[in-house]
Amino acid sequence: MSPVLTLLRSTFNTAALRHSPTRLWVGGAAALVLMPSLGHADDTQIRFQLDWRFEGPSAPFLMAAEKGYFAEEGLDVQIDSGSGSAGAINRVASGAYEMGFGDLNALVEFLAENPDGPGIQGVYIVYDGTPAAVFARKESGIESPADLAGKTIAAPAFDTGYRAWGVFAAANDLEADAVEWQNVDPTLRETLLTRGDVDAITGFYFTSLLNLEERGMSEEELTIMPFPDYGVPLYGNAIIASESFAEANPEAVQGFLRAFNRALGETIADPEAAIEYVKNRDGLIDVEMETRRLKLALESVVDTPDAREHGVGGVDDERLAQAIQLVADAYDLTSIPSPDQVFNSNYLPAQEERMLFSAEGE
Repeated sequence: MSPVLTLLRSTFNTAALRHSPTRLWVGGAAALVLMPSLGHADDTQIRFQLDWRFEGPSAPFLMAAEKGYFAEEGLDVQIDSGSGSAGAINRVASGAYEMGFGDLNALVEFLAENPDGPGIQGVYIVYDGTPAAVFARKESGIESPADLAGKTIAAPAFDTGYRAWGVFAAANDLEADAVEWQNVDPTLRETLLTRGDVDAITGFYFTSLLNLEERGMSEEELTIMPFPDYGVPLYGNAIIASESFAEANPEAVQGFLRAFNRALGETIADPEAAIEYVKNRDGLIDVEMETRRLKLALESVVDTPDAREHGVGGVDDERLAQAIQLVADAYDLTSIPSPDQVFNSNYLPAQEERMLFSAEGE
């Protein structure tokens, strides 16, 4: 059974979610962050599942909540921390959440394996490129993808880099079975590399790099191969929505995206100020580290040539179709969802509102 289906089974007990200590409700005046607010009775409630913990990249979501941008759109938004990109998709599918933040490639897999299941669509691309990257020890003689042949790579079974390895290998003239994989717990991945137990790992660029540095391994000791820089045109994480919820509440989804887009623009302009909203949600974070994580995420997968030319949030139709086919081939999917099933651009803010970066050369 695929990791997506395995995770899906674990999400249907929503009673525990209703009592989760990590929830964040924001509505009405949006003045309270760590306790429920008294939202207006006619506000539309949206339960939103993040992909991971409250870390740097979650800043624009938390900013939109605390600064009242969601409330201004007539929304009462609950934001919960997550346990993985695929998990967010599964929890939206289960009905526990109306919207979430998850990997678009995992969404392709879910839709392919559940053709008669609940409809879920991406509605706003946040990571214009997949954050997946290979991290290798230079002392292992690894300087290019070809040098990975015969080496051992560690990653969790649900890791995007592991799941999409076939795409990376094909783009770099490497046989998919040329490496030996170790499926490991995500908490052990970087430790194994720093100890020299494996030659390389895959992980999100802005997560694994900081985890490796925390464990005493400097960037100079690493060969880093981000998937987008090595010929992999996959999209990364997107805001996703239940199709039934979006069809019944189109103005709510549009309002959510307007509020998020507004906060993302402010986050891009001043990451240091934006990180305060993460600290307000979790006072135990390392502010310096999470600020760097946020900046790495913005620089590597948000600020891209496509985002500068066409604005953030949307997709290129030809690229999306290519990405879906690449995922279908890499994941050995028996059916292929259409681009319209995977992404719906009808809820996006106007393009001029999504031009958050200056064009190249300006």
